[in-house]
Amino acid sequence: MFSAYDSYKIKFMILTEENDMEDKRFVYMDHAATTAVHPDVAEVMIPYFTDKFGNPSSVYKFASDNREVVSNARRTIAKTLNADYSEIYFTAGGSESDNWALKGYALSHKDKGRHIITTKIEHHAILHTAEFLSDNGFEITYLGVDENGIIRLEDLKKAIRPDTILISVMFANNEIGTLQPIKEIGEIARANNIAFHTDAVQAYGQLPIDVNELYIDMLSASGHKLNGPKGTGFLYVRKGIKLDNLIHGGQQERGKRAGTENVPGIAGLGKACEIANSTLEERINRETSLRDYLIDRILMEIPYVRLNGHRTKRLPNNANFCFQFTEGESILIMLDMEGICASSGSACTSGSLDPSHVLMALGLPKDVAKGSLRLTLGYENTKEDVDYVVDNVKAVVNKLRSMSPAYEDYIKNSSLKTVY
Repeated sequence: MFSAYDSYKIKFMILTEENDMEDKRFVYMDHAATTAVHPDVAEVMIPYFTDKFGNPSSVYKFASDNREVVSNARRTIAKTLNADYSEIYFTAGGSESDNWALKGYALSHKDKGRHIITTKIEHHAILHTAEFLSDNGFEITYLGVDENGIIRLEDLKKAIRPDTILISVMFANNEIGTLQPIKEIGEIARANNIAFHTDAVQAYGQLPIDVNELYIDMLSASGHKLNGPKGTGFLYVRKGIKLDNLIHGGQQERGKRAGTENVPGIAGLGKACEIANSTLEERINRETSLRDYLIDRILMEIPYVRLNGHRTKRLPNNANFCFQFTEGESILIMLDMEGICASSGSACTSGSLDPSHVLMALGLPKDVAKGSLRLTLGYENTKEDVDYVVDNVKAVVNKLRSMSPAYEDYIKNSSLKTVY
């Protein structure tokens, strides 16, 4: 059975041939933005769109069978986190889970305190939710990060106040891939009787996560980041954590999130989580090897380039660079012409003329931050894909620099020095 990725590669080759273009590879290296649905996931979902369409809330067997499908998916996901199945709540994705965790907890604990701690490099699902809460009587502290994008634990400890009710720090950054010291953060939160939420949208399915060992109270995840369907996700909520309801109405999700369950999506999400967990060690080893090969080639073969994020404390599939004397958007357009899909940062801020807030938080100058490129691997990528991408990145960067007055001035004036 062909995957969606294979199908697109075939279509790309047909289109390039029809337009008398040179035969090119199609290489997708933007898995942090989204992933193709795994063939086994798609196969699991199909019956629940057609033959098995019953509403899980109905009493007859045709429908109650679907209720068991939802329960099985919940148990599967809970097992991957070493959680109880009753602690898993299905949502429509990572942004919804983030919103619910912050708003739900803040509003249900406002009498206890109104201070929340997060970081400057969070996904906008967290940052914009924090802004909403700030506009509604809560006070937000945004922790800075070091040059690798990691928070300082001493800064966290100093930020805690008697009225601090929630700490929300992402597990792994969606742009630069840096991993945060989650266990240490969880220990600090637990010692101070503060709830700890982590946005694990990029980390879940990429790294082993035990919510008990890491002292996590709430965790957000999204299906389409791990070869599951779009519009699916979940929020882990530890027993005893009180959240305001997300959607009022029926009794679905134990009365917390009303609305008829998305049975096809939940079945697909459960299968995607099962596959991701069962192949985790193999994929970590394989993708880490490819990632390091990609990073080494770019750093050795292209001058005036910076690797963003920690060299080793990063997601297995993430490589993020800044190429001085270039513009990231120009790099992306030229790579696209060669059949390469990449990004300059979060897909949620695509089209923005401003440099990444994450890169700015690292202390990079704007002109350097604007030359960013994020390459994120998936299970279907090969060493040949990496070579093709690196060769084209080299050619594109060289071409853009040849048209750059700033680069020309730099070459002519040997007294100038690169910032990075």
